[in-house]
Amino acid sequence: MEEPSVMTLNVHFAGVQGDFSIDARFGFPARGVTALFGPSGCGKTTLLRCMAGLTRLDHGELEIGGEVWQGSGVFVPPHKRALGYVFQDANLFPHLSVRANLMFGAKRASKTGAGTVGFDDLAQLLGLDAMLERSPKRLSGGERQRVAIGRALLTQPKILLMDEPLSALDHKSKGEILPYLERLHDNLSIPIVYVTHSPLEVARLADHLVVMEQGRVLASGPLTETLARLDLPIRHTENAGVAIKATIGARDERWSLARADFLGGSIWARDPGIALGNKVRLRVLARDVSLALENIEGTSIMNRMPATVTDIDEDGHAGVRLVRVDVGGTPLVSRLTARSAHELKLEPGKAVWVQIKSVAVLD
Repeated sequence: MEEPSVMTLNVHFAGVQGDFSIDARFGFPARGVTALFGPSGCGKTTLLRCMAGLTRLDHGELEIGGEVWQGSGVFVPPHKRALGYVFQDANLFPHLSVRANLMFGAKRASKTGAGTVGFDDLAQLLGLDAMLERSPKRLSGGERQRVAIGRALLTQPKILLMDEPLSALDHKSKGEILPYLERLHDNLSIPIVYVTHSPLEVARLADHLVVMEQGRVLASGPLTETLARLDLPIRHTENAGVAIKATIGARDERWSLARADFLGGSIWARDPGIALGNKVRLRVLARDVSLALENIEGTSIMNRMPATVTDIDEDGHAGVRLVRVDVGGTPLVSRLTARSAHELKLEPGKAVWVQIKSVAVLD
């Protein structure tokens, strides 16, 4: 279950750009990562550019940190908005060192910004302190993108906008940069709006999820609850499932396992080496969740817990069902055959036992 937000920021942009129409309205927390998620061409980047003032539609409403950047009769130009923008490509100055690229952002720090983080702390946070004198030409793709993120943050923005910052990276580079993005998530007090079409990035980084399709917002809400909805397009993919925020509560050193506790239950998974009491994210896919009418012992499935069915829907095929269940306040989704759902007589309100065959620890 997501932690309650102190403040909600509201966005509404509508208009036509070429042959594309957009009418998107949503609210998001004033701290944490909000993911704009959806297929290519659904309007995510257009919406992000509208927030930055780089694209102007017929209608726009945006207020950040008590400042109206866009509204009735008001349009603050992009260079006067206290924001950081990270593009798909790092766009560093090749003739400047890493230090000089970062200082370029610091020299343009907003006087009304959030005072996000100082130079030395940011360099350490992003793992750049050992490469400050290097040329961008001597950096990997992931390292260059980390410099671009640092440069954007040193402008002391009130909000950080990130447009698919990992899309230009190979698989290895993505894996290297994700832990640094998680550090930003844990240490920044400003909101981050993060455009992506990657379910893994959503599960690993986001606190709040905005699902878009054809220029419209289909859903907006806390991550776990929104991923568990059965009326969204992601339900038809192999990545259907939920991401759960949990805390490491115990460790079984003999079998290299750790117990992750969350609202309503707990899951044993591979030990990520995280200290007791620290937070972790779990990704539980619908295909790895089965249901039973009673607690079945003598099975290799260790993670079993009581739950209640809350919703059932077709999964794009007459022979498949998606079943949403509630585990003490935390939603999970199970994918099973229509025949199984019929034989178990599943319906909203029915008590069942959840069996989780596999779980990914997103450490």
